[in-house]
Amino acid sequence: MEFLNDFWLGTPAWFWLAFVGLVIALTAFDLGILHKDDREMGIAESIKLSVFYIAIAMLFGGWVWLQKGQDAGLEYFTGYFIEKALSIDNVFVISMIFGFFAIAPRYQYRALLWGILAVIVLRGAMIAGGAAVIAKAYWVMYLFAGFLVFTGVKMLFTGQHDPDIGNNRVVRWISRHMRVTREHHGHHFFVRQGKAGGGMAWAATPLFLALVVINLADLVFAVDSVPAIFTITTDTFIVYTSNIMAILGLRALYFALAAMVHRFHYLQYALALVLVFIGGKIFVSDFLLGGAKFPPLLSLGVTLALIAGGVVWSLVRTAGEKPTGGSG
Repeated sequence: MEFLNDFWLGTPAWFWLAFVGLVIALTAFDLGILHKDDREMGIAESIKLSVFYIAIAMLFGGWVWLQKGQDAGLEYFTGYFIEKALSIDNVFVISMIFGFFAIAPRYQYRALLWGILAVIVLRGAMIAGGAAVIAKAYWVMYLFAGFLVFTGVKMLFTGQHDPDIGNNRVVRWISRHMRVTREHHGHHFFVRQGKAGGGMAWAATPLFLALVVINLADLVFAVDSVPAIFTITTDTFIVYTSNIMAILGLRALYFALAAMVHRFHYLQYALALVLVFIGGKIFVSDFLLGGAKFPPLLSLGVTLALIAGGVVWSLVRTAGEKPTGGSG
């Protein structure tokens, strides 16, 4: 059992195994007990389940604080809240994708689960790759930081544009190279259908296409969120766990937010400021503070203040507004 104390990417193996065990247990509990049958989730249930996932994430952050120290704990919470806030924009895009493919609400939760499982793997690959690059060439951090500042400034002045799902290249490629049914087939991603010349063949369903596009959308969002957390800490364990804990609760939060995502219009400006701040503090630390680490508590405080301000301002300014087309 000595291997449990071996270091994987700078953290004892048992830390990683404990986290993987937690993710597996939460997923099994969610899908195997809470949602073993396909059904639509109500807003009240969505909020309760979201609170449960947030509580688990906070407890895990407390454990990280105790095991790895105050700075690591603060960095975890900073990364978690940034990813959680960014996921609100992700909810809007997912809602558009489900609407475009006419996916019934009762099948959306299961599709989100499989999408998030894929995200866990894809984010892991991106984070491992980023950590390896930074370990060999620290100057890449300046590229990350500059990209975040550029993205934040662009969001402030141009906003974000809705994705053109119908013209997505991957969707068109799948439609040309695979059999795709026009009809929905419940929660099935593939079904067997009769061919024109006789016999049976596998065909993808609209639910599979929706799943593919959701994962592509997450890769786009990861371009912002992964560099953002790396500018907070280069501890791979903190980077990965804060990202995944935020994403795990996304499918529960989705059904509450999808109904009121139009109320968070002004949050994108707060997120833009967060990206500018997170990217800018790398240059402040290295060039103005002589390489001294930017105070983690100040970083968390500024991040929370900007996000909270964006949420409150959005709710105040959009009070009484009704959802517009494309938001759910």
